[in-house]
Amino acid sequence: MQEFIPDHKALIELANYRMPFGKYKGRLLVEVPEPYYVWYAQKGFPEGKLGRMMAQMNEIKINGLEQLIWPLVRK
Repeated sequence: MQEFIPDHKALIELANYRMPFGKYKGRLLVEVPEPYYVWYAQKGFPEGKLGRMMAQMNEIKINGLEQLIWPLVRK
């Protein structure tokens, strides 16, 4: 089994990344409601960095781990 080593820079970037389009444009990914991510998971996340970040946030939300992201958000 491979050990998971968190990438702190990636987590900080994820916590502060804003949705670039659509209904939730300008909102932090952590602020986007879980049903939106569930819908995208069924439809298919976008290609590239945004899609990877949305998939990661989906996992965070479905596992109830948002409280780990909020302290990383820049005020």
